[in-house]
Amino acid sequence: MAIGNDARQPDLPDYLRLIDDATGGPRSDVTPLFANAEAFRTVVDALLERTAPLNWNIVAGIDALGFVLGAALAARKGCGLVAIRKEGKLPVQTLRESYAHYTGGAQVLELREALLTTSDRVLIVDEWIETGATVAAAVRLIGRSSARVVGIATLHSDLTTQHPAFNGIRVVALRHP
Repeated sequence: MAIGNDARQPDLPDYLRLIDDATGGPRSDVTPLFANAEAFRTVVDALLERTAPLNWNIVAGIDALGFVLGAALAARKGCGLVAIRKEGKLPVQTLRESYAHYTGGAQVLELREALLTTSDRVLIVDEWIETGATVAAAVRLIGRSSARVVGIATLHSDLTTQHPAFNGIRVVALRHP
């Protein structure tokens, strides 16, 4: 969906309409939003503003579209980004966390060992939260490092932002039930 040529400045809900929910499957496609520079900038700025009270100092992006959104947030804030990867993608020693993916299949997330420190206040970023299983696994994974998860940021959550899988960690979702 393209933004019309009216005279007003489109706002966040206008940009969120760029997310393609008519994919014919269980997932929506956020890449049209990423492809629109103004929309992407607006979304990143909205997430920065809404997560500012969490006082985070590093982003953990979840493979793969969480990397895109997470890198943009980290760059705008001027902090680092760590990658939470799918199994077997990192060529170094890793911390690993298994979980049941939204499809019901077994999955593993990995994080490079000793990458985070005790002073790191981590904002976990993924583009979409369906069941919460992937994000909950990322919370557990970072919890096994020396860092502290202080928030979760996403474009859309199918869950309420108070879901028990997040152990009371604040979730900032631009769209949610």
